[in-house]
Amino acid sequence: MPLQILSLTPRFAASPQLGEADFAEVAARGFTTVINNRPDGEGGPSQPVSADLERAAVAAGLHYVYLPVVSGSITAAQVGAMRDALHASAGMTLAFCRSGARSAQLFGLTQAPD
Repeated sequence: MPLQILSLTPRFAASPQLGEADFAEVAARGFTTVINNRPDGEGGPSQPVSADLERAAVAAGLHYVYLPVVSGSITAAQVGAMRDALHASAGMTLAFCRSGARSAQLFGLTQAPD
């Protein structure tokens, strides 16, 4: 199945859950940073765990950030951490969660003035 990537700006996009096999394509599409906004175990045992995703992302040459957020419970600290991760990114960033909506919402919150 092709990756479903929603570009929100020229430097940021969101997507549904990624798997280990997806990171080579993510890198080939020009992304340099991947942010995982989905808590481990949220989707049950079939959901890949962050440590495995990080190994696959790094093997594909990507910078990986694990910033889990619970839908409907995003905190100011998480918005700040997301903002920091975006500022530290050297290029295009792709964030993902179960559907991509939470990552897009978190990104939107980083765009609001402090």
